[in-house]
Amino acid sequence: MTALQFLFSLERLGMKFGLENMRALCAALDHPESAFRSVIVAGTNGKGSVSAMLSKALHAGGYRVGRYTSPHLERIEERFVIGEEAVDSGELERAAAVVRETVERLLADGTLAAPPTFFECATAIGFELFRRAGVTIAVVEVGLGGRLDATNVLTPVAAAITTIGLDHQELLGDTLPAIAREKAGVIKPGITVVVGRLPSAALDVVAAEADRHGARLVRATEAVDAALILDRGVRTMLLRTRRTELVGVLPALAGRHQIENAAVALCVMEALGEAGFELTPAAMRAGFERVRWPGRLERVSWRGAEIVLDAAHNPDGAQSLAAYLEDEGWTGVTLVIGVMADKDVRGIVAALMRFARVIVCTTPPSPRAMPAATLAALVGESAAAGTRIEAIDDPAAALDHACLDGARVVAAGSIFLLGPLRGILR
Repeated sequence: MTALQFLFSLERLGMKFGLENMRALCAALDHPESAFRSVIVAGTNGKGSVSAMLSKALHAGGYRVGRYTSPHLERIEERFVIGEEAVDSGELERAAAVVRETVERLLADGTLAAPPTFFECATAIGFELFRRAGVTIAVVEVGLGGRLDATNVLTPVAAAITTIGLDHQELLGDTLPAIAREKAGVIKPGITVVVGRLPSAALDVVAAEADRHGARLVRATEAVDAALILDRGVRTMLLRTRRTELVGVLPALAGRHQIENAAVALCVMEALGEAGFELTPAAMRAGFERVRWPGRLERVSWRGAEIVLDAAHNPDGAQSLAAYLEDEGWTGVTLVIGVMADKDVRGIVAALMRFARVIVCTTPPSPRAMPAATLAALVGESAAAGTRIEAIDDPAAALDHACLDGARVVAAGSIFLLGPLRGILR
């Protein structure tokens, strides 16, 4: 069994909260997490986009930057980016081997009572890769929550909480204040924490936690004058703070919601300058104009069909996708949808239903996926009259069927669905 095969074998353990394993693993690896400075990005939605903007700006600013995100779309290497490139497969295997040997030693001597999870080991591998590559600063996306997430062994120079909504309630709590408490766990003493547009019940919790730690709270909605401007069919962004003004920014990421993500990212960029990572306006602009974040309102043409791929996997994400479809004038689409069984399917579908004339339900390749037939039954409960609902288990067959008549096709519901579809579309 290779080291990566060992890593994937840990997926059977599922998710586990707590930092004990990560602390023991990092100590045994001689603390790779202390070999670089870091920014940690939490949030229900938008944290991947903000992480991508920040790492692009830091790279453009001349820094040796690492980026750790999850999950991946097609290849695990995507999670570990150094500069602008996903890590080399051989380097990943070598770092994974070191982590595997360390885990086996800790299990043998009783330091670990049970094997770490897939995400714990992947996070340790990321830290080891960044140390080996001589990364000076890493942008690290929280996996789930924040307080007890494996990434939270870091002591960042700044943190961001992009949005807070209802998702993963079985693990994070079923109210906004409870979820906010988990996400606010990334706040460390004395740092700057930037927040996006948060519901008041969540903002109160985050503000109290920042105050408790002596952290400076920056509300991006107040600190940034941000606007999307449409002029003769060209969309640009205006981003202005007391210190920075970026005019005529051509956003590389589509969707109205990206203006708020950009505001959060800009505030973090300014906080990084205060921590010794100065970024010129040109580097900041590159973070918005040259960023790539696949699977988020990604448009492709295939077999005569126009296709939008989006990772919307909760109601808030589906609302952002709906706003994009409205802006683009997309109605009567064929919706290919696949979701995880623990998601708010009704909330996701409710946001998108009015745009669809056909809904093709499918089963993403994950043990957590809701079967296509079950999903179709749920969709049918609230479908508008005349909407055709079909169930096709295989995502490739579902996509092929959806594209038969050259329709406008939207594929959404889970990042685990988009990965295989992107492989086909390439």
